[in-house]
Formats: sequence, C-alpha cells, structure tokens
Amino acid sequence: QVQLVESGGGVVQAGGSLRLSCAASGRTFINYHIGWFRQAPGKEREFVAAIYWSSGRLDYADSVKGQFTISRDNAKNTVYLQMNSLKPEETAVYYCAADEGRLPGRESKKYDYWGQGTQVTVSS
Repeated sequence: QVQLVESGGGVVQAGGSLRLSCAASGRTFINYHIGWFRQAPGKEREFVAAIYWSSGRLDYADSVKGQFTISRDNAKNTVYLQMNSLKPEETAVYYCAADEGRLPGRESKKYDYWGQGTQVTVSS
C-alpha cells in the first residue's frame, strides 16, 4: 500500500502563505489521483483540491479557488498544496489522500489512502 506523509504545516498569521507537501512511499503514486482535505475542530472533513493523473485536471473547492494551488512532482512522488492569503477560519488539520482507478471526486470516502494530517493554524 502507498503511504502518505504530509508536511509543511505550522502557524502562520492571517494573510500569510504555506506550502504543504504530500510525499508517498512504498509505491509510486504517479498514476494516483491525489486530493487534499481539511478538518477544522467540530466540523466535517471538507474537500479542498484534487489533481487527477489521467487528465491532469485540477479541481478546487469554491472556497479556495484563486487562493490555493495544487501541483505534483512525479519524480519526487510528491504533491503540493500552495496556500496563499490564509484566513483564520482555514485553521484545520490538512490531509492528503490518494486513490486509483475511477475518479474519486470530492468525496472523502472515495479515497483509499490517507496521510496522518498536518496542522495548519492561522492566527489573527
């Protein structure tokens, strides 16, 4: 099974930027769909962004369009989430997830592999 490890989280002031990384080990995920999700305290896990290997299509939640950018470096088996203009309400644990085969879309339950998450705290 592919193992995913998120990194890059931390504390940032409102308006600041962070770049999260999702590194895969065990197997290459070059042919995997990769999604980013976040879960704030007391809230449901929500979709943030995804990148699909077959088409290269990018998908973003409406809330982060124009603010976040998802990209991948296949040679490094790593997917990135560049987050700009961060807001306090975006404080959450951010997870990367992977799936293969059918397009998983925005539903977290469609993704088979998950990292442990990385905490992002946006202070005001």
